[in-house]
Amino acid sequence: MTLYLIGIGLSSEKDITVKGLEIVKRCDVIYIENYTSLLQCSMHDLAKFYGKEMIIADRKTTEQGDEKIVEEAKDKDVAFLVIGDPFSATTHVELFKLAKEKNVEVEVINNASVLTAVGITGLQLYKFGRITSIPFIEDHPNLETPYNVLKENQKQGLHTLFLLDLKPEEDRFMTINEALEILQKIEERKKENLISDDLTVIGCARLGSNNFVVKSGKLKEIKKFDFGKSPHCLIIPGRMHFTEEEMLKIYY
Repeated sequence: MTLYLIGIGLSSEKDITVKGLEIVKRCDVIYIENYTSLLQCSMHDLAKFYGKEMIIADRKTTEQGDEKIVEEAKDKDVAFLVIGDPFSATTHVELFKLAKEKNVEVEVINNASVLTAVGITGLQLYKFGRITSIPFIEDHPNLETPYNVLKENQKQGLHTLFLLDLKPEEDRFMTINEALEILQKIEERKKENLISDDLTVIGCARLGSNNFVVKSGKLKEIKKFDFGKSPHCLIIPGRMHFTEEEMLKIYY
């Protein structure tokens, strides 16, 4: 019996790999996480396409119930479905590690991730620095980490990818505008001048889907732009090669 960690991609029910779908169809228990990102289709669409019922796993179910999930895989085939790629979130690394420690067979089926989908902007992936997330500031009133990560990446001329917070249980997903406002609030508190209205930023929405949006421009312009439905992410580029600059012109 085996625990399968399966990436299901970024957009529709059909983004799962053929290998992943074959495994899902033969599994006894199927979990699907709903806390690392927002899928662009419904759970009903997924269940219909997979031909299987699924157990929705929130963060608490996964992080506090990981022992239960691994125990089930001792005598059943268990699939744990992850939006994007299984290892884009450290939570799922812990699930893999626990299975190994318990001598439970575990197999990983990779898929597309926002970490690679941002390549559509034209920015070179190997020139991205440390990736960081921006949580809702009311939950972290003294928040500084995303700003400090940006500052260090900028010193090295590296691009910064910000993953934006989400609260699915409240149907709340951070927008690019909100993320920029949070960074500006941190800067005001720190009395620094890293972020200005003329700073070049890139907003991305629904990467991996047919209706994705990428918009590049000055911060003051991007804050006015309507990116539509979530999920969103934000990029602040570092030093750019002329080929990167030329590509970004497509998205002005």
